[in-house]
Parts: sequence; C-alpha cells; structure tokens
Amino acid sequence: MSESPAERDKATFVRFHDAVNSGDLELIAKTIDEVVAPGLEFHAPVPTGATGREALKQVWAVLLRAFPDLRVAVEETIAEGDKVVFRNRVTGTHLGEYRGLAPTGRTVAYDEIFVVRFVDGRIAGIRGVVDVLAQLRQLGAPPFDGPPPAAGPGRG
Repeated sequence: MSESPAERDKATFVRFHDAVNSGDLELIAKTIDEVVAPGLEFHAPVPTGATGREALKQVWAVLLRAFPDLRVAVEETIAEGDKVVFRNRVTGTHLGEYRGLAPTGRTVAYDEIFVVRFVDGRIAGIRGVVDVLAQLRQLGAPPFDGPPPAAGPGRG
C-alpha cells in the first residue's frame, strides 16, 4: 500500500521539524535545501527581510541565537489536499539579543499555527500566525502604543 500525498507531506514536515529541534543550524539549512521548494512563499511575522528558503534559514539563525534551547512541540496536525496545518507550542530561554532586546535569561512559551502548502512533496508555501506579543511580554518588552508595526516583506 502506497503512502498518500497527505501522509508524505506530513512526513516531510516532521523531517523539517526534527531538524529544527536539533538546534544544529547546518542540519537545519541542509534540510531546508532538501525539503523546501526554491521559490518558497513565506508569510509569517519573522524578523528578516529575506524571501524564500533564505528567509526560513535566517529565521532559524535569529531564533537559535536568541533562544539556543528552543523547542517546538507539535500539538495538533491536520492534513487536507495539498496543505498541512500545525499548531505548535514553542519554548526557549532568552540568552541572546532578540528584536532589540538584550538577553534576559527568561523562559518563554508561546503558541503558533502554520498552514504549510506542498507541491510535489516539497514545502512550497508557509503562512504562520505566531503569538509575538506573548513572546515579547514574557521578555519584559515595554507595552506598545498605537497600531502594530506595519508588516514588511515576509512579515505578514
């Protein structure tokens, strides 16, 4: 019995997820090159102006510099058609600069949801919702006045 496209796509994302949780930037970059389409459409509140695969690589470099023990726990997975949705709980200790905040040593825990689109077994699109406000509050960031900052390329 052959694996369904949805099962293949979930397995591809699990491979990416396992690389991310390794904390090894070289392995993460290698896995991104193998499982992510070159023209990745990446829409999430990420601290980078890059696009495609490079945006994803830069996100993990920034996150792991700031939170070297970062862990992403997948709490729910839903697959339908060419998309897989993941609801995650992220934890880590703030030991490096992040979004202009000096290291605090504080632990953060926040939620995120990603809709991942696949083409021919590779990740071709990612749309994410990350609870950045909870993340920043836990780090002691000052309250924000006015509307949220405008989304830039690859940020929303």
